[in-house]
Amino acid sequence: MTELKSDFVPMGEVSADERSRMAFGKAGVHRDDRYAVAVNAEGEILLTPLVSIPRRELLVWDDEGIRAALVRGLEHSSKDETNEGGDFTRYADEEHAVDESAAPAEPQS
Repeated sequence: MTELKSDFVPMGEVSADERSRMAFGKAGVHRDDRYAVAVNAEGEILLTPLVSIPRRELLVWDDEGIRAALVRGLEHSSKDETNEGGDFTRYADEEHAVDESAAPAEPQS
């Protein structure tokens, strides 16, 4: 093996199969793990672990106020500091109601 840059640790050798696939189980990769792939001029491949979230949840990460409110709500809930709000269906506007089951699936990228 060649000299490794940074804090990389050698994990062995893999070879591509007939469809150019490589198994990375020895390196701790599991089924359905996602990675960003980068290649430099020397042909080195860097895999960076990713976590994907649905677009509808992105606003929590984009808006610090929403994120803080969510954290406060989770803290209250974990301390059993919540109140039963009752049935809110009487406030539903059938004309503008959102049927989550009919929403299109989030795109996979």
